[in-house]
Amino acid sequence: MRAVQAGGALLGRAFYLFDGGHRRLALQNLQHAFPLRTPDECRQISRRMFEHFGRLLMVLLKFSTLTPQQMLALVEFDGEARVRAAHARGRGVLLFTGHFGFWEINALVHALQIEPISVLARPLDNPLLHELLERVRRSTGNGVIYRRGAIRRVLRALASNQAVAVLIDQHMQSADAVYVDFFNRPAATTSALAALAIKTGAAVVPVFALPLPGGRFRMVYEHPVEPPPGDDEAAIRELTQRCTDVLEMYVRRYPELWLWMHRRWRDVPAADRVGPMFPAGRVEAEADDQV
Repeated sequence: MRAVQAGGALLGRAFYLFDGGHRRLALQNLQHAFPLRTPDECRQISRRMFEHFGRLLMVLLKFSTLTPQQMLALVEFDGEARVRAAHARGRGVLLFTGHFGFWEINALVHALQIEPISVLARPLDNPLLHELLERVRRSTGNGVIYRRGAIRRVLRALASNQAVAVLIDQHMQSADAVYVDFFNRPAATTSALAALAIKTGAAVVPVFALPLPGGRFRMVYEHPVEPPPGDDEAAIRELTQRCTDVLEMYVRRYPELWLWMHRRWRDVPAADRVGPMFPAGRVEAEADDQV
């Protein structure tokens, strides 16, 4: 695994050198988020971030070749009891994270250690990449829910006391977006997580997959995020803000593990705009609005 990660770091370094558009976007986002850091410090974080996402790709490919026992031998769990306690409430569990750390690895091993989950996702333009990622995501028993018919499928999963995983850190252009503060800047964010939690009473559990020395990983399940009273738009926005605050806390601790080359905030000057880092969805190309 150390060799796999070393190869991934080299791959990420190559993207850093040759993908000038995303390199500049990442640096710009970092300088906005950390105004007290020097330009050189932001460049170092950006370089390490590119290396991290190269590692993530290679580790995901490596995990696709491992047995369940080999996968579990590479990870440890912190806060697993919080998820089990959330399931004990009987209303389902909404797991959330962002494009942070090794989130795809967490979904794989969560199914082995606790129980399979449904992952909200969007299809990729490239059919070969889409098929590969779909196969890897389902390899340990998880399901994948795409946008069409998603609400009914998510509600059925929660009603059966299952867990559904949601990413909350991509820009949205849909009418369901709510603006919350992320690094002191308004960011259009999916309201699906909060709306589902308030509607169903499902527990909302933050989860983060962190690297450890020696090619191992730690899956951290934080305390559930409590919803505010009420079920109106203000309550949905407040719960979305609370969840975003948890994500921001982890990104501030480990800035090199988050996807800074994404246009999370849309006040980027037009001349500096770049295309998506990864293939976009066929229908959902503008937003990660899975529900």
